Amino acid sequence: MKVLFALALLFVGSCSNLRHSERIDNLKNSISFEDETVVNTYINTITEEELKEHVEEVSSEKYEGRKTGEEGHNQICNYLREYYKSQNISAPETHPDYYQIVPESVLPEGIKDSQNVIAYIEGAEFPREYVYIAAHSDHEGIINGEIYNGADDNGSGTAAVLEMAEAFQEAVNNGYRPKRSVVFLHVTGEEIGLHGSRYYTENPIFPLEQTVTMLNIDMIGRVDDRHKTNENYIYLIGADRVSTELHYIAQEANKQFTQLELDYKYNEENDMNRYFYRSDQYNFALKGIPVIFFFNGEHEDYTKPTDTVDKINFPLLAKRTKLIFSIGWYLANSDQRLNPEII
Repeated sequence: MKVLFALALLFVGSCSNLRHSERIDNLKNSISFEDETVVNTYINTITEEELKEHVEEVSSEKYEGRKTGEEGHNQICNYLREYYKSQNISAPETHPDYYQIVPESVLPEGIKDSQNVIAYIEGAEFPREYVYIAAHSDHEGIINGEIYNGADDNGSGTAAVLEMAEAFQEAVNNGYRPKRSVVFLHVTGEEIGLHGSRYYTENPIFPLEQTVTMLNIDMIGRVDDRHKTNENYIYLIGADRVSTELHYIAQEANKQFTQLELDYKYNEENDMNRYFYRSDQYNFALKGIPVIFFFNGEHEDYTKPTDTVDKINFPLLAKRTKLIFSIGWYLANSDQRLNPEII
């Protein structure tokens, strides 16, 4: 009896594994970029030169390290707002100045009111479904008389969001409005505890239950020690935590458009660095929203005043930005909404 029972369990397990494998294969086969030529057209509007212009501006010493609640960060938020205006990218109707004020009462003691910056492109077919592309805009400020410019952290992510917004808007101008709405979110207070993203998810401008995904970018302009001999990489963290489908979409987008090495080292549940919990996608994941955190890893200038624009690898920053854009494009234009369930 025991032998027969064990054989029965083995058979059931084998069938279950087979069904799981079939579901995975079906999922992979269902992911395709039917408009690959169109995607490439707008991927190619993302340029090293424009990314450099944004990183140079965001990490300029005149902003004194962009500390949350201080004038330098306020000025950067105005730079972001004016950029979206110049591209004819809309503010939310409820926040026509592009700002969501994050009040002093929810920030650490001594930090003044700050703001998240939100712009969006309304979808043509599913305007009440939202794809977020996000990055934090704040940094460390001035410490012991030294300005922490934060070119990589997170000038690189901020520049990437702006370039992708421009690419999506150029597509709109040429008659390719995304099917879903795309939200460009710049959050404050990341360096002091993810406060801007926490405030947003507790006070959302667009309904969280209609949020398809949040793609978070935090440091994508440098190379860490693990990849000194192979800089053609990016870390993906969290892609399979809420939606296995998102994980495979990212892989397919990379296969077709950028061919980066997708490194999942820091996606492991037992990762001692706990990066998944340390950037703004975490507050969205807590709400059951599929997320990806794009990251280049720590380097010798991480959270130091030496994180300056001259050390940014702009060809690599452009390639990584193109990957994220292609993932965002698929999610915004797929006939079927992303399945927020693990298979």
